[in-house]
Parts: sequence; structure tokens; C-alpha cells
Amino acid sequence: MVTTLLFLLEVVFVLAVVAGIGMWSVPAGMVLAGVLGVLAVEREQARRKGTP
Repeated sequence: MVTTLLFLLEVVFVLAVVAGIGMWSVPAGMVLAGVLGVLAVEREQARRKGTP
């Protein structure tokens, strides 16, 4: 329950940051969203492999 809540808070925070930067500069928001997407995929792959 707690990990689910923390995950949802993390997602909301990241979306708010990307939206805020996107309002300031759309290209910067797109680049940031792409970088964060790559990091999320790498993090999930590392979790599935069992590496810390």
C-alpha cells in the first residue's frame, strides 16, 4: 500500500514538473519527458533482472 502511494506521488510529481517545463518551453519539455522515459524503462529492466 505504501509503495503504491509513493509510486503514485512520484508519477504526479514528474508529470507536474514536465508540464511546468512544457509551459515554459515545449522543446525542453519534450526532451525532459524523453530522458525521464528512458530512465523509467532502464529502472524497470534493472528491477526485473534483480540487480540493485
